Amino acid sequence: MLKNLWILAALALAACGGPAEQAAETDPSPSGEPAVSQAAIAEPELVATSDAAGAPATGRFEIGVHYMRLSPTQPTSSNPDQVEVCEVFWYGCPHCFNFDPLLKGWLETKPDNVSFVRVPAVWNPELQLHARAFYTAEALGKGAEMHDEFFREIHERGNELDSEAKLQAFFGRFDVDAAVFKTAFDSFEVHAKLQRADELSRRYRIQSVPTIVVNGKYTTGGGQVASYEELLALVDELAAAEGAGR
Repeated sequence: MLKNLWILAALALAACGGPAEQAAETDPSPSGEPAVSQAAIAEPELVATSDAAGAPATGRFEIGVHYMRLSPTQPTSSNPDQVEVCEVFWYGCPHCFNFDPLLKGWLETKPDNVSFVRVPAVWNPELQLHARAFYTAEALGKGAEMHDEFFREIHERGNELDSEAKLQAFFGRFDVDAAVFKTAFDSFEVHAKLQRADELSRRYRIQSVPTIVVNGKYTTGGGQVASYEELLALVDELAAAEGAGR
């Protein structure tokens, strides 16, 4: 019992959390632009039960402790023959920053039938601003080039990138002029992706980052395992079980 309490206390430090009520805040949209939609949707429940075909078979991980089941399973954006692994993250989260290098290593060795996607968390205006920056970089074809640098700028250089002006200057270092940045930043494409991120965060019941969602069915994160290496081992098991069930 004491061991379990110690583990839970230690793991509480392994994720950045946000109050559920912050999900109702709107994004810092330009004047006249609709805010991120907060329309009611049918939200699934997180449950600690699993069908026999879906749970990892090694016995190393326990549902309700290391991962949870989304009920009902949520649709994914990946091809039907692929198992989707989705990371919900925030550039300002130190745990996401520490996890990212291990995740990059995992991406180099993941099975071919596993599709990986990133979704930025959007539960308050600061996160929404960083999410808008993530999608702006993606819209400009700069996503891969800038991803690591967003983390480094915030966590190594101390620039929180907490305003549009700071983001504009940051993008300028990647040969994006102010007008091009502004057009992409305020674009319908970026706003639509923010709305989608908001919907997914609520469908996935996101309460902290980093959170990993496997195939719209299972969720896990840094607060549920002993290390990020263990988190990725769990993701491998869940993805393999999902792939075997197809």
